[in-house]
Amino acid sequence: MSAFKHINAGDAKALFEQGNVAIADIRDAMSFDAGHIRAATRVDNQSLTQFIAATDKDQPLVVCCYHGNSSQGAAQFFGEQGYTNVYSLDGGYEMWKLAFPEWCEHNG
Repeated sequence: MSAFKHINAGDAKALFEQGNVAIADIRDAMSFDAGHIRAATRVDNQSLTQFIAATDKDQPLVVCCYHGNSSQGAAQFFGEQGYTNVYSLDGGYEMWKLAFPEWCEHNG
């Protein structure tokens, strides 16, 4: 059984506008720094334990990758860690930045 749900960019934006949503971006550091969803946290093997400890498992969690493929496995993992409301962003960041460039930011 799947521990996560799929969410498209439009529905994710509506969820973000409600507030109290965690966004886990699992892309590499260079890609994240080049552009990411506003308020996203980059999560990798080094920061995973800290992210899990710091994130409310009952708040919605949207997992983002490049195109919406890798995020499915990561969303499943988070669901197995006890997160109750996990989503994989369909189309990933590539779809998001086309749909909502005003909700993107970059580092550096």
